[in-house]
Amino acid sequence: MSDLNLKYLQAYPEHLQNQVRKLITEQRIDAYLEQRYGQRHDIQSDKALYRYVTELKQKNLRNTPQIDKVLFDNRLDLTHRALGLHTAVSRVQGGKLKAKKEIRVASLFKAAPPEFLEMIVVHELAHLKEHDHNKAFYKLCEYMLPHYHQLEFDLRIYLTAREL
Repeated sequence: MSDLNLKYLQAYPEHLQNQVRKLITEQRIDAYLEQRYGQRHDIQSDKALYRYVTELKQKNLRNTPQIDKVLFDNRLDLTHRALGLHTAVSRVQGGKLKAKKEIRVASLFKAAPPEFLEMIVVHELAHLKEHDHNKAFYKLCEYMLPHYHQLEFDLRIYLTAREL
């Protein structure tokens, strides 16, 4: 059963990978995801995504810099290993250096369950305070979204199912 390559789950323990392999072999992976994440969200435009991200930021990270731009990006994909992206674009305006904060979310999340969109947005918002994927970063993600780690794992199962 271990011959089935699970590229999105390689960092996880073998026993968890084997559970996912079993779901795939028994053709139950879609049923698993449907049972846990059967809903779809209605955030389909960049404007709606901006409102959504801003609301989450206000709720959890009031003292972080304003986000200037939020959008769905169809250039972000799994081949670049990026589902979301946060950037600070620096520009000179007059005699001052201004940094504009941007969050980009892969377009595949337009059709994903709302829990996965929230997980990606929380991940990118956490980067406003913590740049590295360290203990403090994941603690902040858990603060903003209590089941963050389970959602990240299930998102990886979702990506695996999409690829099948």
